[in-house]
Parts: sequence; structure tokens; C-alpha cells
Amino acid sequence: MNESQVSVPLPVRLRFGHAAVQHLADSIGVDLLHIKGVAVDPSLRPGGYAGSDVDVLVRPSQVDALDRALRANGWALYSTFEGGSPFGHAQTYLHDAWGFIDIHRYFPGIRLDPAQAFEVFWADRRPVEIAGVGCRVPSVTAQAVLLLLNTARSAKGARGDVVTVWTEADEAFRADVTQLVARLHAEVAFAAATGGLDRYRDDREYRLWKVVSQGGSRAAEWRARIRAAPSAGAAMRMALRATFVNVDHLAHRLGRTPTRLDIAVEFIRRPFVGVGQAAQAVYRRYGPRRVVR
Repeated sequence: MNESQVSVPLPVRLRFGHAAVQHLADSIGVDLLHIKGVAVDPSLRPGGYAGSDVDVLVRPSQVDALDRALRANGWALYSTFEGGSPFGHAQTYLHDAWGFIDIHRYFPGIRLDPAQAFEVFWADRRPVEIAGVGCRVPSVTAQAVLLLLNTARSAKGARGDVVTVWTEADEAFRADVTQLVARLHAEVAFAAATGGLDRYRDDREYRLWKVVSQGGSRAAEWRARIRAAPSAGAAMRMALRATFVNVDHLAHRLGRTPTRLDIAVEFIRRPFVGVGQAAQAVYRRYGPRRVVR
């Protein structure tokens, strides 16, 4: 770093990132809601937590317009919807000044149609100011739901949000949260976060939420993803995708754009990794147990 450059604290940079994407969205008439991180209402996170990137939920019909605008204004595509997560819900961009931003076309765990779900959030939006720019966030109740659904995907993450947003909340607030969860058809993911997931053993998404909330191998995750597909056609497409190399993840692991040879080597390596993970899972379940005397 040159002596003339100044290191900007992460929370400050994130606020400017929120402001930058809002300014861009306003310039092209795109509706978006700021979620997580610095956009969360202080009542839900009294200690504050800035996060590590900017997250916004975009009106689904306007995702392509925002994608074009971001690429034209200094944001480089970092990972795609298809390669970013088991849910294909967000696309990540990187800006030299503002860092990472995640554009959500829907939120994992919500099974209401994405356009309808966005409208539910949009109807009760609240105005906030971030870095001097007028932004919009979901209602406090909706923010609580999103935090809980986000926690459900954190197998190794902290569960502090569950305690603050749900466990320690008063009955009236918990009732509002439960009502919104039902309206969004998000009961399975909600149970993965707050307890009681086994009540949904017969649901097609049960195994997927069990893997992402409690941990599991990549092979187990893919099997769960296929089972969670909403139709036979979608399951077939998911099964086909499982055979492909995730170029986004490979590029991040290598720190550069993968060559054809890199992709070929990864394609050959993946089955061996899968077998190793399966063997470890079998050993953990059926291997020798230490006898405590």
C-alpha cells in the first residue's frame, strides 16, 4: 500500500458500499432492500455487527438490470448464482473501493414465489439513511425473520441472533415473527434455526436444511439438493449440475482463473474426495468406540 493511501475501517467502507449500490439502483429505477450487516435495526443487534460485505434483496424482475449496471460501473463478478451456494440465491460482485456485495434474487428458506415474497417485504419497508443516502430496509419483524433464516444456514456459525431475536423476544414479537414465517412459507428453514426441524422429516427440503444447519459432506449436500428440487425436471437438472466442476469455487481456491487443465484435474479429483468423505462418515457412525472405564 502506498503511503498516500488510507485504510478505511470495514464498517465505514460497508456503509459507503450500501450507499453506492443504492445510488446506482436509484439511477436506473431498481427497487432493492438492504439486509443484514449495518442495515439491521439496532434493536435486533444491540451490540452491532457490520458483517463483511453488503447484502441487498432485489426485486426479481430487476436483477438483470442491476447486474448490467454493476458491471458497467466498476463491479466485477466474483461468483454466480449457480456457483455461489446450494440455493443459487445470490450473486457476488467485487469493487476496488467498496469491497464485496451480494445481490439476492430471493432468500433461502422462503418458499413463497420470489416476486410475491419481495412484495411482502416491500409493502412494509422502512426508510433509513446509510452514509448520507436514503435507503430502504424491511420491517423490524421481517428483518428478524431474515436473520433467523440466515442463521439456519450457519452450521459452523454463531447462533447469537437466535438468542436475541427469538429466544429472548417477548411473546407479541414472537407471534409476529411466526405469522410472517407462515405467510412466507418458511417453516422448515425457521425450524432449522430455532429447533424442531425433525417435525419436517417428510418434507422434501428436510435433508438440505439438516445438512446446511448441522453440517455434512459435499456428497450429502448434493443428494439433499436433488431431493429438495421442486419437480422431477429440476431434480434431473440438479443431478446433472452435480457432475460439473464449480469453476467459481475452483478459481477462489487457486487465486486465479482456472485453466482447462485445472478444470480437468478437478473433475478427476472430485470423485476421490467424495469417496473419502463417505468413508469418513461411515467410520464416524460405525467405527470403534472408546470404552470408558
